[in-house]
Amino acid sequence: MANAGQVLEAFRVMTAHKSLSREELHDLIKDGIHAALAKRYGPNVQAEIIIDEEKGKIDIIVLKEVVAEVIDPSREVSVEEARWDDPDFQIGDLLEIPVEFSEFGRTAVLAAKQRIIQRVREGERNRIREEFADKIGELLSGEVQAIERGKLVVMLNVLREAEAIIPWREQNPRERFRQGEPIRAVLKKLEETPKGPRLILSRADPGFVAALFKLEVPEIYQGVVKIIDIAREAGGRTKIAVVSNDDSIDPVGACVGLKGSRVQAVVSEMSGERIDIVPWHPDPEIYAKRALAPAKVAKVISEGEQKVITAIVDEDQLSLAIGRNGQNVRLASQLIGWQIDLYSSREWMERGAQVALFGGGEEDERAADFPLAELDIPPAVLAALQAAGHETFLNIIDLERDDFLRITGVGPEDAELLEKLIEELTIVEEPVQLSGQIPTDAKPVATGGPFRDLEGEEGEVEEVDAATSDSLESEAAESEEAAGAATGNGEPAAEPELPDEEGAATVDEVAPAAEADVETVAEREPDERV
Repeated sequence: MANAGQVLEAFRVMTAHKSLSREELHDLIKDGIHAALAKRYGPNVQAEIIIDEEKGKIDIIVLKEVVAEVIDPSREVSVEEARWDDPDFQIGDLLEIPVEFSEFGRTAVLAAKQRIIQRVREGERNRIREEFADKIGELLSGEVQAIERGKLVVMLNVLREAEAIIPWREQNPRERFRQGEPIRAVLKKLEETPKGPRLILSRADPGFVAALFKLEVPEIYQGVVKIIDIAREAGGRTKIAVVSNDDSIDPVGACVGLKGSRVQAVVSEMSGERIDIVPWHPDPEIYAKRALAPAKVAKVISEGEQKVITAIVDEDQLSLAIGRNGQNVRLASQLIGWQIDLYSSREWMERGAQVALFGGGEEDERAADFPLAELDIPPAVLAALQAAGHETFLNIIDLERDDFLRITGVGPEDAELLEKLIEELTIVEEPVQLSGQIPTDAKPVATGGPFRDLEGEEGEVEEVDAATSDSLESEAAESEEAAGAATGNGEPAAEPELPDEEGAATVDEVAPAAEADVETVAEREPDERV
């Protein structure tokens, strides 16, 4: 075959590009040639294809059985026709017919091409499944190839043929990527589509934080330190609970690293998101105390049947325990898996008030929520909100102007309209009055539900009284800044002194002049470690 060497060389180039083995290359060539022979001789054609890479030859021999009466011309030949070549042919013998590439017509060549393309695509899909089926939850790196309607299309370093995307919901709202920038994300799931397997990556999933710590902390990679629970609100704050299998190793100190080097590497990858690291404990009361860090908790009471924790904090720690928009108590509740009802020490001593600072319970909360379709919102804006997953009023009550502008289809005027509607529906006309006579049905200052909203599941939402939310948020912001345990420039992680318990390491943005009565986790004495 005159051009067999060129054909083999072309196939070798394709094989290197598609990462095919030598055996797969030979099977691919034989399958394509067989498809071409089937177009010329018939579907049941039998052929012997010999590939000699050293000599650059491809020998094609069609085999036909010699019969008295031909039934299938594609694999049979009459004895009379066979004896034209050799008079000694008998019935039952095999006639070998050499075939050259030049004898194939255009239709046969196209059939061979189509078969080869199909086999290559099937091979790629199978390799993607085999490569990533057991890598769910692992960290993958690549490059942003394109940005399509909010989702990031990523070309992975490990296998460039794989289709990988980061949907809008799986992105950190703090981050903005451009085409060509390197990116890392955790593999959340392997999704089957008509075009083949597609990898769904995430930078907002709690598993992304776990994968980063596994990369930065050797003790976690080796299994000496284990991450038990993670609660995260992407772009805002993350709480993780860790435990050590070795009594000589402090799990919090191992995650923080020398002068906060390890945890700062994770914070940098997460665009400055705050991280609280707390030691896990099997006792829910002790666990709840640690989970509410950086606030100091004076007393904790648990109700095992209802899985409710009642936490009492001093007045100066109340705003810190609640956090901005109730974030701290909400994440603490998600972390331990229990509902946390938060009281100030003054209210606990008085055993309640006529009006709770925060929402009036589950019944009022359910009554306060309603579909967005009942509001006077333009249809286009309503459709954009619903497409982003915001179906009810409580879904948007905590969103700010920038959050609305990130939603595709919502403009500046629409954002102002939504902010005005939220303000009108959440305003309290009469100020909160605390009574001197305290009934027994006291309401907590803040409540956190033990939900994990990882796959779009609905959970409890705190309803904050508008008359007190502004002051509490401002106090929470000031307290959080003063209680940060590690600065963005690599200062050591620190913790507040919790009564009789180990503290949590908190990574936060701290003002240079802010000083708090805290101790550095990494510098604790050995006998104080977990």
